[in-house]
Amino acid sequence: MRKTRQSGFERLENYLVKLIQEKGADQNQPGSIRFLLGVLKGFSFIFALIVSFRYFLYRTGLLRRFPLGIQVISIGNVTAGGTGKTPVTEIFARTLASQGRKVAILSRGYRRKEAPWWKRMFTQVVEPPLVVSDGKRIRLDAATGGDEPYMLASNLPGVAVVVDRNRVKAGRYAIKRLGCDTIILDDGFQYQKLKHSVEVVLVDSTNPFGNGNMLPRGILREPARHLKRADIIFLTKCRGDVSAAREEIRKYNRTAEIVECNHAPKVLKDVWSREEYPLDWLRGKTLCTLSGIASPKGFENSLRHLGAKVVWCERYADHHRYDSSEVLYALNRSADMGADALVTTEKDAVRFPRFETSPIKCLYLRIAIEILRGKENFTQIINRICFRSASARQ
Repeated sequence: MRKTRQSGFERLENYLVKLIQEKGADQNQPGSIRFLLGVLKGFSFIFALIVSFRYFLYRTGLLRRFPLGIQVISIGNVTAGGTGKTPVTEIFARTLASQGRKVAILSRGYRRKEAPWWKRMFTQVVEPPLVVSDGKRIRLDAATGGDEPYMLASNLPGVAVVVDRNRVKAGRYAIKRLGCDTIILDDGFQYQKLKHSVEVVLVDSTNPFGNGNMLPRGILREPARHLKRADIIFLTKCRGDVSAAREEIRKYNRTAEIVECNHAPKVLKDVWSREEYPLDWLRGKTLCTLSGIASPKGFENSLRHLGAKVVWCERYADHHRYDSSEVLYALNRSADMGADALVTTEKDAVRFPRFETSPIKCLYLRIAIEILRGKENFTQIINRICFRSASARQ
């Protein structure tokens, strides 16, 4: 069997993720691994000190938060990856736009193509933000604008998507040049330079805070106690009893409204032609999968829950940039195994190179948020945002 063609960094990333992602995953490891985990624990302690000091500077005003004069809804998390942030961003943007808001999503554009850091450091030119979508048409592809910004722009006609490391600059651009009156800050919980009006935080109900350690020993991007800053908490991946996760959340935040939701499959689409297939098509089918996301097991299991037999899974690191040989290998391998289709995620599909012909169907699974409990909390937040925005214009 051919090994996945990952870079050394990707192999290390995948190996460490297996050790740090969940409680107990690091048990019964050999001495060399325990030593490595001990080293990572030391780095976690240093990282925690840096994060706490940074928030102290913002809290005391020694570092300034810049207001934009309009509603800024931050959507983020306290952990690294895997909470399903993009579909939640999408439901907020779509709902606000349907209420008459002129919405812009601000994104950093993680792992998009850009100049090397040493060139950015010494350049004197201040580049304008990248406009993936101006709300009327899509201007940039996934490689230039970033996977998630492009995916959001494709699914949200009427919503602007702007990419820049400096989200204050991007927000001002969206207001002045695109006429936006409501900003959604994608992955904004840690971005304190821009003042937030509403703080939305996502928590994975199946693994709320990992093993409780900060990066790189755990999956926490900041201490779990910082969850107290949240105004509304989306408890994601809710399948069955989530009372334990709710109790865990209430240790750190007793007042935030909680919305329980699930990332529900909606439809299958051909990666290149965009032809749609109903979910019933999966029942009884033999599938292979190809993915480069933070938590691939959830994606693969969702296909099994829909009645498919998954016989082979090819996994890459999160945000992996595919080349033609990798996708072609997966397509040919799937065909050789007698599979009915190669299935990937929507986020991966935007990174696939285009093929004129394929030896097998290549489909992606479209996912959307399904609110299971607390819909009234979500509606109240939307009304609060719209009311404040209307009041600000009077």
